[in-house]
Amino acid sequence: MTTHAIPLMQQSSRNPPFRTKTFLFDIGRVLLDFDFESSLARLIPSGTDDAHERIHSVLHRKDALESGQIDPAGFADWALSVLGSDATREQFYQAWQQIFTPNASMWHCVRQLAADNHNLILISNINAIHCPWIFTAYPEFALFEHRILSFEAGILKPELAIYQYAINTYRLDPAETIYIDDQPQNIAAGHQMGFLCWQYDLNHHQAFEAWLQKTLAAG
Repeated sequence: MTTHAIPLMQQSSRNPPFRTKTFLFDIGRVLLDFDFESSLARLIPSGTDDAHERIHSVLHRKDALESGQIDPAGFADWALSVLGSDATREQFYQAWQQIFTPNASMWHCVRQLAADNHNLILISNINAIHCPWIFTAYPEFALFEHRILSFEAGILKPELAIYQYAINTYRLDPAETIYIDDQPQNIAAGHQMGFLCWQYDLNHHQAFEAWLQKTLAAG
């Protein structure tokens, strides 16, 4: 298995340190960018006219996988049929996994937050094909103390129940919890739960850093 090293960046020191907070981090398009389409396209026989539509059909059913309603083997067999592919189940798993690119700017931030003793928790709509593989492929996920994974919880964001699960399980004070996600509906749910929220955009990381500095400085 390939281990993906996330580039080290020089860490800045903060003086004085900010008050410790809890962070809820999404994974996709926050910590890792992803591209399902390019990877799945390699499984489709060349000359297939409706390749885009086939991929769209597979991704449309992704929520069932991420909520734990369907097991990986069943999903892979169904998806390969839809794609018209003669690939093996294992080849489908590999294509499903090889979609990620680390967001180096955010990982720099995560390392600094961990060094400053903030509490880091993952909260992600994700599936049993990606997990636990992803935590071995990207070892710096070990910086996160806890993980709330949709396929294990049986709940998808933006359902309020998954956030309530986080609050109850880890005894969170929403007013002291910073939630970072790229999806507006998830951020709306986070606001409803009382979290300090930022809708992250990979193309505007500096805006996030500026907001985070102000939020931490406010105590």
